[in-house]
Amino acid sequence: MSELAKTTRRLSLTAIAASLTAACSPLSLFATLAPKDPALRSARGLAYGAGPRQSLDVYAPRRRPGQAALPVAIFFYGGSWDTGRRQDYNWVGQALAARGFLTLVPDYGLYPQTRYPDFLTDGALAVRWAERHAAEYGADPARIVLVGHSAGAYNAAMIALDRRYLIAADADPSHIKALAGLSGPYDFLPLTDPIAMRTFGEAKDLAGTQPTAYVTAQAPPAFLATGDKDTTVYPKNTIKLAARYRAAGVEVEERHYPELDHVGMVLALSRALRGRAPVLREMTDFLHAHAG
Repeated sequence: MSELAKTTRRLSLTAIAASLTAACSPLSLFATLAPKDPALRSARGLAYGAGPRQSLDVYAPRRRPGQAALPVAIFFYGGSWDTGRRQDYNWVGQALAARGFLTLVPDYGLYPQTRYPDFLTDGALAVRWAERHAAEYGADPARIVLVGHSAGAYNAAMIALDRRYLIAADADPSHIKALAGLSGPYDFLPLTDPIAMRTFGEAKDLAGTQPTAYVTAQAPPAFLATGDKDTTVYPKNTIKLAARYRAAGVEVEERHYPELDHVGMVLALSRALRGRAPVLREMTDFLHAHAG
């Protein structure tokens, strides 16, 4: 049984029974029932494009009068590029907001309707939305950090490192001040995994699908973390991307958490499971140091 399923079972059975009509997966139950950080949810289901999955939710910290403008964090969830809903990651949005970020959690196109690189185009459009609307929520549109887990970490890394996506979306790459990737696939050629083959197999330039191909001296600083027990996306991905960063002379903080597996990495951001590893604190300290 996965850690997510075990945690869900520990929650109130009465509350679970009452929530079954609205949330039928372990992650949905977790999002519904798990204790969350105090944050003001500002808006949900805002369109950042015209597509059916081009919507995002906004989570804002509770602010004091006269407080300086906040940095913006955009969180891309994982799910093998074929599953995921922004609503199931409300606890991530609130956790990042409670740590001082205006936080956006966007949906993006999924397989089979979407293949590489369309989900990256979606992510870049979400960045453009942040640039145009962050000030409405008391944040600075020129101080954006990208955060992702698993497939979402891939998305965040590609958007941060391959500037073509932001430029095509009429967004400014210089506004990306830092990247945080949790358990991301960054160097997975040759394509042998069925998920990667169906998602990236039609790409004309396979080498160009890899985040490690785009690390230059202009790359934003990166916090790259993995769990040593991860057998879904092996830690070698984090090791390789961090090595590229060091070779390019760009600041990178590489973290390995011995007790975490793939799912445990993102669950460590939650209030319920944060005691297992200091992922949230170490990641947000790094992001604040570079976003201001």
